[in-house]
Amino acid sequence: MKAIQIDGYKKGEIKVTLREVDMPQVGDHDILVKVKAAAVNPLELLIAHGDVKLVVPYQFPLTLGNEMSGVVEQIGTKVKKFKKGDRVFARLPINRIGAFAEYVAIDASAVAKTPDYLSDIEAAAVPLTALTAEQALDILNLKSDSSLFISGGSGSFGTMAIPLAAARGLNVITSGGAKAKERTKELGVSQYFDYKTEDYTKHLKDIDGAIDSLGDKELPRLFSILREGATLVSLKGMPNTSFAKSFGLSLWKQWLFKFAGMKNEKLAKKRNQHYHFIFVTANGAQLEKAATILTNRSIRPEIGNIYTLEQAEEALNDVALHHSQGKVIIQLS
Repeated sequence: MKAIQIDGYKKGEIKVTLREVDMPQVGDHDILVKVKAAAVNPLELLIAHGDVKLVVPYQFPLTLGNEMSGVVEQIGTKVKKFKKGDRVFARLPINRIGAFAEYVAIDASAVAKTPDYLSDIEAAAVPLTALTAEQALDILNLKSDSSLFISGGSGSFGTMAIPLAAARGLNVITSGGAKAKERTKELGVSQYFDYKTEDYTKHLKDIDGAIDSLGDKELPRLFSILREGATLVSLKGMPNTSFAKSFGLSLWKQWLFKFAGMKNEKLAKKRNQHYHFIFVTANGAQLEKAATILTNRSIRPEIGNIYTLEQAEEALNDVALHHSQGKVIIQLS
């Protein structure tokens, strides 16, 4: 089968190779999926650059790709939930990525059935952001009617996170560009701040929780609007000790991340607040739960440019240079 691979970590522009590789082995708990579409994310760039090698030390050659949609071709002997021909989608387990290929073997526990209303291309753009939102919301553990601020909520993450948060009864507030205001408010936002003309820190205080999608520079502003004792979950800030422990990383890596996340931990402690970094993991049950909510509201991801497998390098450069407004997709025949 054909697959897009890299042979090592390299900073700068990513160079990939299209190869003929062996079909993946299907274990007792696995399903073999014929890939129909795979999303291209900044995570692929981070992996190829070696930026996450302390979290996941990948072996080479490595087939890239973290999320996909496709059709079940074969099931393992102990798989009961799926059958041949099922349409499925998934965020692949972090130690078994490889969505940029014609076939992928996945532990069935990481997979959910694709909602009927989504095309294969749309479905490929959902798992990573939907699971990130679900896992961040689980960490926050906010009660119904609590206030939640999402920084940069007008992008692909907000498209999934806002309706999922609203379904939990949360009062969602976000920031973003002016052009996306009306579309984002329709997802379930009660208050929207144009990041170019409005400073949300001058209008908000005592917010119950926050999700950061912008990075470390935004964190002091987010902590300033949170109530005492509140929690902030970051998708792009520095990892910290609690993350390293939850991921089961070695003791020396826990110490390393302790120092890396110390600045944000100090910010949080000023008002007894809490800081968490999240690295999304595969979870079929969570994805199924999210899919039910998204189906009820017919939430569709915004799709950007679409490429073939042979154009994978061009697709990665598209993401690196932010050419597309929506998710970049590799479509397989």
